[in-house]
Amino acid sequence: MYRALTRDIEVVVEPFYLEEQSDPDDDRYVWGYRIVISNHSEKAVKLVTRYWHITDMNGIVDEVTGPGVVGEQPHLKPGDTYEYSSGCPLDTPSGMMFGHYQMETDDGELFHVKIPAFSLDTPNLLRTLN
Repeated sequence: MYRALTRDIEVVVEPFYLEEQSDPDDDRYVWGYRIVISNHSEKAVKLVTRYWHITDMNGIVDEVTGPGVVGEQPHLKPGDTYEYSSGCPLDTPSGMMFGHYQMETDDGELFHVKIPAFSLDTPNLLRTLN
């Protein structure tokens, strides 16, 4: 699992390979990831937007932005958690993702919450270290 804490908002990511949706013979590799956002702060926050920076093992970058996550803009009161799952297809057997959420407090303050970098690796992937 991967963790990041920004202004007492914790983001935990657990990626997993989706073999049944992948087709290596057709250069299609698919991962799912589960994210838990926990509000350890004293203020309520709303997740307004998301930003993803996705890089495959060839260095090809894809950036994704949009409102909320999985069609929702969750509002988290102090002590609340929000969990969701999503996925990411790549043309290569490994890659990485990181990003941020834009949050808004109930009094209108906007700030970014870091999504930790995490790797997307197919099981049994052979790596060569230089």
